[in-house]
Amino acid sequence: MIIARSPLRITLGGGGTDLASYYEKREGFLISAAIDKYVYILINRTFDQSLLLKYSRLERVRDASELQHPIVREALKLVELTNSPLEICSMADIPAGTGLGSSSTFTTALLRALHGYKGDFVGKRQLAEEACEIEIERLGEPIGKQDQYISTYGGITCMSIQKDGFVQVEPLNMSQETMYNLEDNLILFFTGYSHSAGNILEEQDKKSKKNDEDMLRNLDFVKQMGLDSRNALEKGDLNKFAEIMNIHWEYKKKRSGGMSNPKIDEWYEYALKNGALGGKLIGAGGGGFLMFYANDKVRLRSALNTVGLEEVRFRFEKEGAKLL
Repeated sequence: MIIARSPLRITLGGGGTDLASYYEKREGFLISAAIDKYVYILINRTFDQSLLLKYSRLERVRDASELQHPIVREALKLVELTNSPLEICSMADIPAGTGLGSSSTFTTALLRALHGYKGDFVGKRQLAEEACEIEIERLGEPIGKQDQYISTYGGITCMSIQKDGFVQVEPLNMSQETMYNLEDNLILFFTGYSHSAGNILEEQDKKSKKNDEDMLRNLDFVKQMGLDSRNALEKGDLNKFAEIMNIHWEYKKKRSGGMSNPKIDEWYEYALKNGALGGKLIGAGGGGFLMFYANDKVRLRSALNTVGLEEVRFRFEKEGAKLL
């Protein structure tokens, strides 16, 4: 049996500049952090010559081309295991559609497991690019490259995306003390809303392709805030980082009417009145997790618990996609 896992992520700055419709014009930059919440893939050989896939549904077919799950179908084609008698199961610590990059994390875990089953050695860059090929090129999803790379590399990572799509990956040059303080003072709360990232990102993608000046200026500013966030974190100025998060959230909401809703806005303002120095909604928007930075985490946790928000505690993750 082969077991692989990939970590989910939070975005610390520059989110949205990793879509081709933007970086092919202006280049992208963002900071992403892997967290210790995972997607797991288990692969075992079957003895009845069928392909058995277990996720939220159950599929049993003779050939991968018959699968309804698009990512699994394309991954099996890419690694040339379409006729193999396999049982593939997936599990996750956090539900899909909550803004933590679960789709791409699933893809990288699946590819790591399939290559492991074949006995292939695949480096991190190749694994990330194969995941991008499946999701962006083969399936035409209007998404960026952040999630595939951070789930593969792990850590707290800066990504500079060139106009030709090459992703330069560098660890954030942050002191150990700052990293521990950041980890201790960031808090995630589930809003109870799931969302389709594709709908919101598709709107951004279409406007960027049409050279919509408002959208491009917005993303230019978000990219600069990503660079400013890197400077603040490398200097250990976490209060400045929190301030930038607030500004980032205001600009993020301007990109789409579906980015937030009155209830999320209400929770956000309540958090700022109860100890949060900054925050934003993680992911494309519309639901998922609210993330806050607070020096007084106990006060904020107590306040948001009283309005029914569930906290998910996490630590940063350093390993990325791996076989277990």
